[in-house]
Amino acid sequence: MQIQVVHINSVGQVSFCKNSRSRRIRLSVSPGLTIRVSYPAGVSLEEAVGFVEQQRVWISRQQQKLRAAHPRFPEETELVTRYHRICIQRGGTKFSVKQNAFRIEIFYPSSQSIDHPEVQGKVGKIMTEIYRWEARKYLPGRLKELAALHGFRYNRVTIRNNRSNWGSCSGQNNISLNLHLMKLPDHLIDYILLHELAHTRIKNHGPGFYQLLDSLTGGQAAHWKAEIRKYHVQAPEP
Repeated sequence: MQIQVVHINSVGQVSFCKNSRSRRIRLSVSPGLTIRVSYPAGVSLEEAVGFVEQQRVWISRQQQKLRAAHPRFPEETELVTRYHRICIQRGGTKFSVKQNAFRIEIFYPSSQSIDHPEVQGKVGKIMTEIYRWEARKYLPGRLKELAALHGFRYNRVTIRNNRSNWGSCSGQNNISLNLHLMKLPDHLIDYILLHELAHTRIKNHGPGFYQLLDSLTGGQAAHWKAEIRKYHVQAPEP
């Protein structure tokens, strides 16, 4: 699929991709603040550009949300996750990653600024893979511990990079967990895991479900539910 980049006033650089499988124009803003548009074969590039121009306010709002939800990675910073120390620094002519046990160094090109959307986007992708590894290492075991503690049974557990939720439980009691849970405090991770375990017994969000969840969280369900709203998974599409 051919990608065309167009500069739109008050919006910036936008990548357009014609997709024969698309049924409508789809606009997204990535954590690196890159703006992408996918549009059907029957729609012209000019029409797609016009659609973006009409969405200026929405784009601005999503960028503000992403800045809040995905703090910019500053130069010469060290991030501490559950298992790693990650150092982000300038050096060399291309992106590279060096790892020594649980210390990871991310180098970005000397010719680019740390604030450039491309740099932020690439660092963000590397961080996502780090969180994916950590999620696979930690979440299934913690879910198993909580299930055993409270007498729950479930089938498969999968780790995904979801756009819209922290977790889900299917009708067959298969549990899906978002790798971005690793960014949350421990008590909120447990809240999400208990939420999905509770769905293995009650498939809705009625009063009985929240009574069960409240008993599992020691009366903290409402408080933790409000607290987790301060965190964002990813920005939605318009």
